[in-house]
Amino acid sequence: MRQIAILALAVFLAGCAGHGVTTRRESSAAKEKLNGMKSAMEWQSAKQQLLAGDPEKALKSIDRALALNPNVAKSHVLKGRILMEQGDLEGALNWFGTAEGLDPENVEAQYYSAIVYERLKKPNEALAHYRKAADLEPSNPQYVVAAAEVLIDMNKLDDAEKELSAHRASFANNAGVNQTLGHIAMMRGKKEEALNCFEQARLAAPDDPAILNDLVTAELQCKKYAEAEMNIRKLLANKEYADRRDLKLQRARCLVELQRPTDAREVLVKLTNDDSGSADVPAWIELGKVSYQLKDNNRARMAAARLVAIAPDRPEGYQLRAMLFRRLGALDQAHDNAQKAVALAPTAENYVLYAMIERQLGHAQAAEASFGKALELEPTNAIALAQLSDMRNGTTAVAGVETKD
Repeated sequence: MRQIAILALAVFLAGCAGHGVTTRRESSAAKEKLNGMKSAMEWQSAKQQLLAGDPEKALKSIDRALALNPNVAKSHVLKGRILMEQGDLEGALNWFGTAEGLDPENVEAQYYSAIVYERLKKPNEALAHYRKAADLEPSNPQYVVAAAEVLIDMNKLDDAEKELSAHRASFANNAGVNQTLGHIAMMRGKKEEALNCFEQARLAAPDDPAILNDLVTAELQCKKYAEAEMNIRKLLANKEYADRRDLKLQRARCLVELQRPTDAREVLVKLTNDDSGSADVPAWIELGKVSYQLKDNNRARMAAARLVAIAPDRPEGYQLRAMLFRRLGALDQAHDNAQKAVALAPTAENYVLYAMIERQLGHAQAAEASFGKALELEPTNAIALAQLSDMRNGTTAVAGVETKD
């Protein structure tokens, strides 16, 4: 009986021990699951705080997430992103490396590593990580585009084009791919090809203002002024682009090319009268040109005076003064200003203006020499050729002849 009792006790104790192990295992699994849930919540908080522009709070949240569960690759990636935001690039790389070790197929670890290497001016390393990201996620074109942009920065245009072309069948209608191909074409001076690429990109992303901006640049290069003017107006209607002075200036130039100088003058008057207008040299130059074309002598004179005041080392103000004085018959003053324009910029255009004034003053030998200098710089200059022909045929100088329309 005693042996039976001992055996029963042993069985009972063994059963209790087994039950204890099972309970501890279940308790550990439950705790691990709870920590995982808490870690996920902290990760979500960290991401939101980073996106809200508060990296310090985000760092505290992600540290709590990692303390609860250090084996989640995306948590290491997020910590790296936070450190990137704080300027700790080397630290960020370490965390991305840890994420890659935990999950070699984590695309974000590759992508953000590439961005850091770009910032560290290590293009080859950046390129390798972008390409690995593209291999891991071949359906996403952003990695291919990023790799091509690195190659463009390295001035390897052929390689950049090959990088894109190798994937173009998959991304034929992708805006980013076509836009980047457009940039390559522009850098090569292939204006029509660039225009076509930007048009394709625009079809794929009609609401992307950056692509529209590239399209405008190509349209101007291809002298498609009507299309460019229309698209510039669309850009200026966008809040992000509404204050772009360069676009307003481009629009004015388009309007001149479209034989709408009065509309161009209106744009330029507004541009030179706003807060930044008093020192905007290109805007004053264009206003002077269009005012002269419209025979608005008072505004042209004002533009010339302003240019001489804010850009005394540039020729445009003196050139405009010379043209105005010549138009008004004040040839000595025209001669002095034309001389200053030539001294600052000895271009064919300025030599022609100077020569015509000299001819009107009766300085035939000096005028012929100046026309000759203009032709040395620009052998096909039509005005210089015609004026020299007239002089050699004994034709008298005509006071009303302008150097340009």
